[in-house]
Amino acid sequence: MSEEKRAEGLSRRDFIKTIGIAGIASTGLNMGKADAAPEQADAGKPALPKRKLGKTGVEVSVLALGGMFDTINNQLLLRQSRNWGINLWDTAEAYGNGLSEEGYGRFFARNTDARKDLFLTTKLRNGEPEAMTAALDKCLKRLSTDHVDLLYVHGISDFSEIAEPKSIRRWASGLKQAGKIKFIGFSTHSNMEKCLLDASKADWIDVVMFSYNFRLINTPGMKEAIAACAHKGIGLIAMKTQGGGQVKTESEAELKLAGRFLERGFTDKQAKIKAVLENPNIASVCSQMPSLTILSANVAAARDQTSLTRSDFELLEKFAAETHGSYCAGCGRICHEAVGGAAPVSDIMRCLMYYHDYGERELAREVFSGLPGQVRAQLTRIDYARAEQACPRKLPISKLMREASQILV
Repeated sequence: MSEEKRAEGLSRRDFIKTIGIAGIASTGLNMGKADAAPEQADAGKPALPKRKLGKTGVEVSVLALGGMFDTINNQLLLRQSRNWGINLWDTAEAYGNGLSEEGYGRFFARNTDARKDLFLTTKLRNGEPEAMTAALDKCLKRLSTDHVDLLYVHGISDFSEIAEPKSIRRWASGLKQAGKIKFIGFSTHSNMEKCLLDASKADWIDVVMFSYNFRLINTPGMKEAIAACAHKGIGLIAMKTQGGGQVKTESEAELKLAGRFLERGFTDKQAKIKAVLENPNIASVCSQMPSLTILSANVAAARDQTSLTRSDFELLEKFAAETHGSYCAGCGRICHEAVGGAAPVSDIMRCLMYYHDYGERELAREVFSGLPGQVRAQLTRIDYARAEQACPRKLPISKLMREASQILV
């Protein structure tokens, strides 16, 4: 459900609040143990819905397993994910410096019949084709497979990074012919609307994974971009669906939101997933699920066919408006240009989101450490006044960048 790690040390009351009434009813978990032995069968329970992934024609589960966690030591969770019908597994070479892929590979090595049932994706950083081919070969070795079903170019901010005259298209075509990948796409956390629109004008992108949540679903530009991609048959995978902000707050609005949805039989976090899946053009929601508690709650939300009402959407929209100033919407081009390209502000905002909203401090530091050393060193010396003036959400960018330089090192 949430990409947040809220699994350990839950009291019974907290567990109920996290999973929700619908989640408890559908999981059958032992209330005495938050990570009790999982079910091996789902007899009598609805199957996890599937949707076609654009022009690929592949049917994927509406809930995807995001691999940005310790997959090596969570083999039971991987097994249960498969048992509960999640057939889309996502990872990246950057997750744990390859350890996420290694955990998946360990599972495939021990469960030799599993690979054929799963649609496996991984991601590579953009670079020269020869270096990317070498990196992919290492990914395949860690994953204990001879191919991935979908390969993303990881975290682009502008489609020009991979568009012609660059050779990514030709490179991907060669990988398809070699049988190392079936489909090609990209992931993006920044300038998503423009990236999607530009992809829709190309004819070689199969799938895009992009940040998309209740805060963005009513944005005219986002609606246009999604419709354009859907028209061209580009498969769409949503990530960052909880809409977590850079500053963690326990506001009155958040408490009201949680209480309203509990009355409906699910949590606010489950509601946020359901809001994304209300859009039929979204094939799947990719979520980091590092515990059986979160996994089972997400599965419950995905299985539940109860639609959100208009008042539910109005409540989410009201909450988004009330917390407007705590969330970076990923329009990184604006602040990047305002600081003359001196710092990738939106990428650093994402690190702060991991730190504050997800509670994933090591992950936040890991992603931050991947930024160029010169950028990290000069972060507090940059004048962010123009960026703050240009920011549509009026975020205190200077303050947040100073905070990042202190807590993410």
